[in-house]
Amino acid sequence: MTLTIPDFTTLKVLVAGDAMLDEYWFGATERISPEAPVPVVKTQKIEQRPGGAANVALNLATLGAQVSLAACIGADARGQALTELLSAGAVDCRFLESADRPTIHKLRVLSRNQQLIRLDFEESLTSAGSAFAEHCTPLIEAHDIVVLSDYGKGTLSEVRALIACCKRNGRRVLVDPKGTDFDPYRGASLITPNRSEFEAVAGTWRTEAELEKLGQTMCETLELELLLVTRGDEGMTLFTRGEPPVTLGVESHEVFDVTGAGDTVIALMAAGLGSGLAPESAAALANLGAGLVVGKIGVANLRPTELRLALHRRGTGGRGLVSAAELEVLLAQARERGERIVMTNGCFDILHAGHVAYLEEAKTLGDRLVVAVNDDDSVQRLKGRGRPVNPLEDRMAVLSGLAAVDWVVPFSEDTPAGIIGQLLPDVLVKGGDYRAEQVVGAKAVLANGGEVRILAFREGRSTTAVIDAIRGS
Repeated sequence: MTLTIPDFTTLKVLVAGDAMLDEYWFGATERISPEAPVPVVKTQKIEQRPGGAANVALNLATLGAQVSLAACIGADARGQALTELLSAGAVDCRFLESADRPTIHKLRVLSRNQQLIRLDFEESLTSAGSAFAEHCTPLIEAHDIVVLSDYGKGTLSEVRALIACCKRNGRRVLVDPKGTDFDPYRGASLITPNRSEFEAVAGTWRTEAELEKLGQTMCETLELELLLVTRGDEGMTLFTRGEPPVTLGVESHEVFDVTGAGDTVIALMAAGLGSGLAPESAAALANLGAGLVVGKIGVANLRPTELRLALHRRGTGGRGLVSAAELEVLLAQARERGERIVMTNGCFDILHAGHVAYLEEAKTLGDRLVVAVNDDDSVQRLKGRGRPVNPLEDRMAVLSGLAAVDWVVPFSEDTPAGIIGQLLPDVLVKGGDYRAEQVVGAKAVLANGGEVRILAFREGRSTTAVIDAIRGS
């Protein structure tokens, strides 16, 4: 699957649910307490971070989306600290403040990257559920997609009303569920239980076939569009009602802390679906992000550049067939990484050894190789009747399978001048007996500070020779 990172900056997301302040005390442990058999932690650093629904919101804001967070907080110092942290992260805080209930607070003590203890400070927010649902109604209308982050604290006790409001307004609503009864989430666009949460409701399974049956049954029973079950070291499985499930293998190689991984998953699913990605692509993006975030300590957020770099490192960062518009975005990302872009063009009707050697040599001139390919009509105008032998889709598919080629893009004009001027590679490559200034597109590339390189043709190797040999035999 070719996976690209969309531009999330125009997406408006409402996150609603249980927000909390997460606090971390870090320190060294060198001895056991004489008072009890527990380690003594010499505290060296204290950090406060948004948690729960607040972490989901900050994840989305870090990705570049326009985010509002609706939650209940206390009229206390921790509520003020949470508000300041979120505002600094460009989250629009739409809080219901209470003088009677404190801001939910979780304190974790860590030493040598290991959590030693967690202390929770909270009171039930169930009594505020009706007022919270009314508070969210006008906010739902003003956003493109809605995320309900349920940590079982009571903020979403009227979740049915919120889902109904989203449906009336034509908004997709994604839910991170909690508890052993998922019926309140009926009608949601997507829910994202982890394995233990899913098993508590649907039952256990021994085979993938049994899991498929359980997942499809849940989709039908709860009238879900999508169900994403996160399965720890087994990756995650996406169920689409009426279609076969898709399982994505685990992306993480080192796990330091799973805290907040579920927040990252639902944030990326919302960002992906809200930006027009297909469900499977959004799930692949969420899987990639979860693999990155568990390698960090505590609740953590990801920037688009981290996701793009991860795709690049695994060799699937948008490789393959792309449109010119998609390629512009991919090249901008590649240049952010300091990569040198090489570009060439041609018909590539019947791929032969000369083509392969030429493309491999072209790739050595930079980090990324773009191949622009004439569409079928332009090949016929250039080469005459009977050409191309292979249609555009086939020619592009074969080229994209070569190790030297990163991206293949079509063009319909007789010359590639337009697309070269649009993409402006660092190096423009052409094969044959040319001078640099004679190459189509050279002026634009040279004026932009790039260079033009002429590579030699391999004697005796050409598409015409292959066709003649076939006819002769």
